[in-house]
Amino acid sequence: MIHVKLPTGMEYRLPFYLAMEEYVARELPAQDYFFMWQVEPTVIFGRNQLFDSEVDRGYCTANGIQMYRRKSGGGCVFADKSNIMLSYITPSSNVNFTFNRYMLMVEHALQKLGVDARTTGRNDILVDGKKVSGNAFYHLPGRSIVHGTMLYDTNLEHMARATTPSDCKLKSKGVESVRQHITTLNRYISLSIEELKQFFRTQLCDDELVLTDDDIAAIHEIEREYYTPEFIYGNNPAYSIVKDMRIEGVGEFRVSIDAKDGIIRKVNLAGDFFVVGDIDTMLLARLKGVRLDREALEQALDGVDCSAAIMNLTKEQLINLITD
Repeated sequence: MIHVKLPTGMEYRLPFYLAMEEYVARELPAQDYFFMWQVEPTVIFGRNQLFDSEVDRGYCTANGIQMYRRKSGGGCVFADKSNIMLSYITPSSNVNFTFNRYMLMVEHALQKLGVDARTTGRNDILVDGKKVSGNAFYHLPGRSIVHGTMLYDTNLEHMARATTPSDCKLKSKGVESVRQHITTLNRYISLSIEELKQFFRTQLCDDELVLTDDDIAAIHEIEREYYTPEFIYGNNPAYSIVKDMRIEGVGEFRVSIDAKDGIIRKVNLAGDFFVVGDIDTMLLARLKGVRLDREALEQALDGVDCSAAIMNLTKEQLINLITD
């Protein structure tokens, strides 16, 4: 695997590194690539999440915490300089294989440090039953991108208060509650954060590529989209019906339904689930004009593989999400 390196001394805001992933995926030869990055305090929410449901905007503004959306699914996370962000880009288009391969690579690297790291659930790596790394992915033509956090010594107060997870995920937003669910690597290893980064480089990569000034300029062009209000805040329209549900092994959903006279006019799905296909074309477009009842929904979705659009989602679960 090739380690992608920026010229020495360059530091950027989070959207640059997301754009860097895109640039590597779109422009570099088909290889496996890996790089690490750190940012000033930042909240990053998933592609399908509603901004105001996931981020405490007032707290972030008061404490200088930046807020950005990414193009992968999954949940809202907090990052700072004491957290390492990992990016993996590969030509593989097999979602489960790519995701599992990446998770196992990181798990095995941590185990070589004597850390009893274990992959679990959809996207987490745990130590002593507590989360130390959360990960997400998305596709570009011919490429897959996996990225995630590695908690070294993160500010837990900011983590607890900048994000606003739902009660079914975390009953209290207090710091003590966060400490019950997450841990940091500095409790288990003697390496500094820079030594840990060097360890990951030597364990995961056998070659290196330093980006040029032309590469940096091209990344800045891709980066522009991430700063637009349309991308950051998305469309949060009002719907007639709004319901929340968590589906084990799939994710947390907020389903918003615009219906009139018992007929669905529009459905929107938001949440921390993982998108593996075109949700609008494969699922939501089929529901427009359909009666809001189980029998009609079953007919509309007859023969549809919902897991081809949202990882692990079954047709029955989608219907329950809309009707229950």
